[in-house]
Amino acid sequence: MKIAKLADIHVHYADEGPRNGPAVVFSNSLGTDFRLWDALVAQLPASLRLIRYDTRGHGLSDAPEGSYFMGDLVADAARLLDHLGVRECVFVGLSVGGMIAQGLAAERLDLVRAVVLSNTAPKIATPEIWRQRMRVVQEDGIEAIADTILERWFSRRFHETRGTELAGWRHMLTRTPRAGYIGCSAAIGETDLYESTARLRLPALLMAGSEDGSTPPDLVRETAALIPGARFHLIRGAGHLPCVEAPREYCEVLTAFLKEIGHV
Repeated sequence: MKIAKLADIHVHYADEGPRNGPAVVFSNSLGTDFRLWDALVAQLPASLRLIRYDTRGHGLSDAPEGSYFMGDLVADAARLLDHLGVRECVFVGLSVGGMIAQGLAAERLDLVRAVVLSNTAPKIATPEIWRQRMRVVQEDGIEAIADTILERWFSRRFHETRGTELAGWRHMLTRTPRAGYIGCSAAIGETDLYESTARLRLPALLMAGSEDGSTPPDLVRETAALIPGARFHLIRGAGHLPCVEAPREYCEVLTAFLKEIGHV
C-alpha cells in the first residue's frame, strides 16, 4: 500500500512498472476508486510506468468534510505527480477524472504531454441536478441513488449477464465515503471548463460508450471538437465505464494512441 501526504490530505496510489518508463496516469470516476482500471492496466505494455490513485474522498484517500472544488482535485493530481517526480505523462481520466485531466493540462503542461478524456466533458449536467443529488445522498445515503447510477454506468447486457460482478461495483459505489461523494459532486456541479479546454493544444483521445447514460456520446464528441486534432472513439455496447465493460478494446485504442504519439 502506497500513501502520499499531499498538503492537506493523504492520497492512496499505485505505481507499477519501470520507474524510467513513459508514465501513464489514471484518474477514477465519481463513486469508484483506482480499481476501476484493474482490467485495463493488466493488458497494457510492460514498458509503461502505470500510476493510479484514489481521488480525494474515494477509496483509501482522505475524505474531508465539506464541499470540494475542481481546483482541489486538480491540485491533488499535480502534487502527486510532483511527489513522484513525474513529467510529461499521458493522463487518462474518466468522468470527473476527465475533468481533472482537462484542468491539469490547462494549468501544468510540464506534467502532461497528452490526455485521454473518457466519458467526460468540460461541463457535466447542471448545478441544480448536482445539488439535488447531494441532498438525497446527505439525507438518505448513496444507497438511495445506487440503482439509478448503476443503470447509467453499465449497459443492459452487463446487467443481464454479469450480475455477480455488478454486485461488486454496487458495493464500491455505496461504500464510497458520503463526504467524498458529496464533496466531489459539489466540485463537478460548479465546474465549467469550456474556455480552458478549447485552448488546449496537445494530443488528445476522447473515448465514449454508446450506452452511457451519464455523459452521452454526443457530449463527448462535442468535447473532442474543442481540441484541434483530437481523436474520438466510440465503444459500442458499453456504458459509462467502458474500461470495465470492454477492457480489451479500450486497451487496443489506448495503446494505439500511445504508439502514435511515441509514448510506448
